[in-house]
Amino acid sequence: MRILLVGAGGVGDAIAKIAARRDFFELIVVSDYDESRARRTVDWIAAKHGDDVAARFATAQIDASDPEVVAAVARAHGATHVMNAVEPKFVPSIFRGALAAAADYLDMAMSLSEPHPTDPYAETGVKLGDDQFAQADDWEKAGRLALVGMGVEPGLSDVFARYAADHLFSEIDELGTRDGANLVVRDEHGNEIFAPSFSIWTTIEECLNPPVVWEKERGWYTTPPFSEPEVFEFPEGIGPVECVNVEHEEVLLMPRWVDAKRVTFKYGLGDEFIGVLKTLNLLGLDKTAPIRVRSANGPVEVAPRDVVAAALPDPATIGPRMTGKTCAGLWVTGTGVDGAPREVYLYHVSDNEWTMREYEAQCVVWQTALNPVIALELLATGAWQGAGVLGPEAFDAQPFLDLMARAEADGGYGQAWGMEDRLAR
Repeated sequence: MRILLVGAGGVGDAIAKIAARRDFFELIVVSDYDESRARRTVDWIAAKHGDDVAARFATAQIDASDPEVVAAVARAHGATHVMNAVEPKFVPSIFRGALAAAADYLDMAMSLSEPHPTDPYAETGVKLGDDQFAQADDWEKAGRLALVGMGVEPGLSDVFARYAADHLFSEIDELGTRDGANLVVRDEHGNEIFAPSFSIWTTIEECLNPPVVWEKERGWYTTPPFSEPEVFEFPEGIGPVECVNVEHEEVLLMPRWVDAKRVTFKYGLGDEFIGVLKTLNLLGLDKTAPIRVRSANGPVEVAPRDVVAAALPDPATIGPRMTGKTCAGLWVTGTGVDGAPREVYLYHVSDNEWTMREYEAQCVVWQTALNPVIALELLATGAWQGAGVLGPEAFDAQPFLDLMARAEADGGYGQAWGMEDRLAR
């Protein structure tokens, strides 16, 4: 397996660092528009693991917005797989570039939506991933696989959905992804500051678009942003966090392969974060269309959202100032295989202190990066196989969860995942 990794930001950097401990690939080409960022990642791998390990990595400059450039870089390095680790606005170009290079493709966020607040959403708007699923025939005819939504959320949560359907439930009422954390970022004086732990560009897109809900009798429909607040109890000391509806890929992926009556996604944002997002929307600072502004070198055109992203700390750099844990998981309700009512929460918790110590990567980006590396290994060994445009739910969950939880000394990743039976509490 020869992998072209597109993007050396926080998640791309963590993907390379996690993969450096594995031996399933021949080469990973870490690429970025700024190649110095890619070189920084490979230099870290050399310092941490030695020159022999670093020899399985290379760097390249890439323009992710140009499918011809993506295809050319993939061909130049003989890439068998293209791993997309940049913002979702680049999905269409990387997606096309990978197919043109006859390479398989993975991403962690799907092509963007054009939501419409009228029901039924499926008929009045372009949903997350629609552009990619529209090209499924092209991928199938080429005998190539596009594994979409293979991060943590979406990604691991979707693996949990497959596992719950296959092993825990005879009938599922709701698949509810629930994400929460107790993370705090402080400045050099110890004061708590506003510093999102993930790309603010992506966060704005997810949180200010109308959230999507799926119901078996109704299909996909939208609700107002931040709707249906609920307090969810997260494990391992995180505790209760208020969660709200957010647009997310799980709701567009899970119903395609898993039988359930309802699918939702709720994110623990907090009042401060919701207030900031509402203010950005009110001021038009969430827009992506460039506007003309003054500068020292004369008028320039810039997207307001890019200005917001530039003004905030880079999520990849806040790890040393961050404390706490983040939890990604799936809450499932329905009827168990024994015919009795059942309610479980399947989850994975990432501790920032541990990820910083082991990988010098903050816990949110590290947790996102872990899952595509596991998926790539399963594809390399043949445990997962397929063609076309497929989500994680299309594959057997057991090999993924087994490899994830197996100790590193036993050839696994050493990442325990948990399951709480909520009705038994």
